[in-house]
Amino acid sequence: MRHPAWQNRANADIAQALQHRGQAWDVVVIGGGITGAGILLEAAKRGLSALLLEQRDFAWGTSSRSSKLVHGGLRYLKEAKFHLTRDSVRERERLMQQADGLVEAQSFAFADYRGRKPGRWMFALGLAIYDRMAGQRARHYFSKDEFNLLTPHIAQQDLQGGLCYADAKTDDARLVLRVLQEAQAAGAVALNYVAVENVLYSDGQASAVQVVDQVSGQHLQIACRTVINATGAWAARLRRPDVVQADSAKKLRPLRGSHLIFPAWRLPVAQAVSLMHPRDGRPVFLYPWEGVTLVGTTDVDHQLDIQQEARISQAELDYLMEALAFQFPSLALSCDDIVSCYAGVRTVIDSGQADPSKEARDHAVWLEHGLLTVTGGKLTTFRLIALDALKQLKPYFPHWKDVGTADALFPDPLSATAMAELPPGLNAQQWRRLCGRWGRDALALIAIAQEAELQTLPGTQTLVVELRWAARFEAVWHLDDLLLRRTRLGLLLKAGGAAHADLFRRICQQELGWNDARWLQEWTDYLALWEGCYSVQHLRAASSASMTSATSATPVSVQRCSSKI
Repeated sequence: MRHPAWQNRANADIAQALQHRGQAWDVVVIGGGITGAGILLEAAKRGLSALLLEQRDFAWGTSSRSSKLVHGGLRYLKEAKFHLTRDSVRERERLMQQADGLVEAQSFAFADYRGRKPGRWMFALGLAIYDRMAGQRARHYFSKDEFNLLTPHIAQQDLQGGLCYADAKTDDARLVLRVLQEAQAAGAVALNYVAVENVLYSDGQASAVQVVDQVSGQHLQIACRTVINATGAWAARLRRPDVVQADSAKKLRPLRGSHLIFPAWRLPVAQAVSLMHPRDGRPVFLYPWEGVTLVGTTDVDHQLDIQQEARISQAELDYLMEALAFQFPSLALSCDDIVSCYAGVRTVIDSGQADPSKEARDHAVWLEHGLLTVTGGKLTTFRLIALDALKQLKPYFPHWKDVGTADALFPDPLSATAMAELPPGLNAQQWRRLCGRWGRDALALIAIAQEAELQTLPGTQTLVVELRWAARFEAVWHLDDLLLRRTRLGLLLKAGGAAHADLFRRICQQELGWNDARWLQEWTDYLALWEGCYSVQHLRAASSASMTSATSATPVSVQRCSSKI
């Protein structure tokens, strides 16, 4: 069985793991989200010695809490950002081809109501441009009867028909892990729970980082030639104070986006449904994801401590429930139906816009005394962001290995023969999903399955063996690493998966060596985290009134949701 590339370390091994043949690292990447992972992979492919350090867990921040869409940014056409849309569409197509089973096509439907914006012809024009950028051509408009077959339960008053278009979706945390897997296979090192406390300078240039291992408590200094700050909402902390004060044009604005998850049977959608919110005209969407229905998103200023887990507010909950009542009045959804919720913080450059949604989503790259800060951007374009970042560092490494910008993102997948041979006990969809998420490790993952571990947990698409593999090989230190990021069971299962506690305990004790006391502490901490940030329990003080159904195209008044889960 092939041993995976992950650096699973014991507490005492941190110093050895951070050594690089007694030499300075070419690149130290700070931040274990999709931006940092993409940079690490591209640096390793160019022959640079590259180390990634994440203060919490891989994908702990924005990259496990996104809307999970790999999209071209249709709304950016309205803002005349044609280059951003074109790049996003092309990267979407690349990811769908090269990460099949992890990045999947998703059809979107948008209802056409009489007198409601955007009108049919304006939307159709945008979709025609969208198709052209992707090199595709498809039928978009459907009559009322046809559209009702595609999107049952939607509001009927003034409905004239609807438009459909194609985008894509993914498991954002698993995409980060897949990119990190490939980076380590190319020679890079990625470590979680290692916090960078300070960037050190020599002769005016970044030359080392001071770190603390969050597991063992060890403090170390790591020499390097360049440092890349890919920490998103946390980026300002690592920049030199004198530089930040002198450059107000690069002020960061953290924005929070929150999402709800419903059982698929309670909010059944065969494809994604996109709508304009009745209150402010912002786009809201819902779509099938991992066996549930995901609803999002909000866009508000995040004014809380970014070191703490982000969580949905009462106002955001009401906002999303209002959109659902408006578009699906016959379902009479209430907060009692919610399985879980989650919120993430993304960063944009603050231009002073009163409406957070109007801030630009372009990424920004700043090179300051050998410290390269990368922030903003989209999940879809992480590869282009990485290439742009490394282009800024090319003067430091004039002799790096020449790699084409159009090379394969994942260059060493399973062979076509291996993918075509369906393992016993799996159907074609399950095998495709595993190959997308674990690439070359998919066969090894199947090989470690114990009795009944090739079965899915009810209500999800997750195989039990995925828990075992992640616990054994993917640098899991805490239970929330396993249930919220390596797998998404904490989002998909009622009460965070409490009904499966015995299964989780058995695997963690077998693979992680946790004794009874450690398990009890991890389980207690996980439940407290889940109840505070991934359910609506923390909004219990709100009124018990549930959202009433919308009966017309008139915007629904805001009502407070109950939180009886």
